[in-house]
Amino acid sequence: MGLTFAAGLSRLGHRVTCVEKDPAKLHALRHGRVPFHEPGLAELVREAREGGLLRFTDDLAGAAPTASVVFCAVGTPPKPNGEADTSAVEEVVEAARRLGSGRLFVIKSTVPVGTTDRVSRRLPGPVVYNPEFLREGSAVEDFFHPYRVVIGTRTPAAAAVLEALYRPLGAPVVRTDPPTAEMIKYASNAFLATKVSFINEIAHICEYVGADVSRVAEGMGLDPRIGPHFLRPGIGFGGSCLPKDLRALLETAREYLLEPALLQAVLRVNEAQRRRFVDRLEVLLEGLADKTVAVLGLAFKAGTDDVRESPALAVAERLLARGAQVRAHDPAALEAAARVLPALSYFAEPYEAVTGADAVLLLTDWPEYRELDWREVRRRVRRPLVVDGRSTGIAPRLAAAGFQVVEPGSPVRGRAPRAEDSEWLT
Repeated sequence: MGLTFAAGLSRLGHRVTCVEKDPAKLHALRHGRVPFHEPGLAELVREAREGGLLRFTDDLAGAAPTASVVFCAVGTPPKPNGEADTSAVEEVVEAARRLGSGRLFVIKSTVPVGTTDRVSRRLPGPVVYNPEFLREGSAVEDFFHPYRVVIGTRTPAAAAVLEALYRPLGAPVVRTDPPTAEMIKYASNAFLATKVSFINEIAHICEYVGADVSRVAEGMGLDPRIGPHFLRPGIGFGGSCLPKDLRALLETAREYLLEPALLQAVLRVNEAQRRRFVDRLEVLLEGLADKTVAVLGLAFKAGTDDVRESPALAVAERLLARGAQVRAHDPAALEAAARVLPALSYFAEPYEAVTGADAVLLLTDWPEYRELDWREVRRRVRRPLVVDGRSTGIAPRLAAAGFQVVEPGSPVRGRAPRAEDSEWLT
């Protein structure tokens, strides 16, 4: 997020200095390499560096004296209890405090409600909460074409500075107080997570009643009050934002002795979705012990190499626990996945990964998998079974290539509902 934002501001004509503490990342950036996969970002960074508008350092004190605005874009990972860890934010705030007055301090990190007001009492200048809404895999596009800009501050002059900064992007501006701006960020991600869990619950019911969940989602999405987005059933949400922010919001609610039942259920359904997926595969293969399963896709979504809270890795780990041999491929996330789950067998080519498989699982919606020669895949597998965990829409092509295709919401055959199924239907 920070690098995309910095490079985007440079494209708009601003001089930007990025402060990066990680020596390896700083070395890569100074030599023109982006140390992660994000479409279009390397080109944007290269353009900004060559134009002299973007530079990199590890020295905030040296970077900030000429800056009119300091943006805090550090991570807020979850603590074991789900609460957001704001220690990196606190470190940046302390460094900014030592710089003295004369500049605007803007928090872009996702922080618990009330953080901005607390920071305001520690810094001599104005403080603003300005949440980011960049999606991994489309962050560059999202920077230049935002749906909205949220500015949370109690200082009108500070809000005016940021409005001017964002004006070239032509996005609607929501100007409000800091707690409301902080809650907008959390509520937005919680609602998106809710839509994912909702359609997965509907898909689970469709499996038993014989309804087509893809047409159900289509019919729902045409209602403008609902919309079509995030209504594609699959193995659930993951990544660095939705699960983390939902747990942090729950933890904030508990601080006030609240028990938000809907948000708790969203998490439970998401966690159950991975178990359901593996349970169904186990039935299809009549057991998983000593079976060979090919997993295509390891990143939590296409367009990124991020495997944080990846549903694909959660499924792969369950497969290993039940005795399956797992052969895996991903266009961008092989190295990241191998660091997290080294017990998988990793392959640089998808055709190698599927060789000898009793089932092929589509677990990340990479376009590369839709473009595979599925007849070649059919020649390489032991059994022609594809379980599409992302509802990629290629079932007709797979069927034409001779595969049995199972998707979320497709009818359950060969087993009666289990007690754990009914738990999620009540």
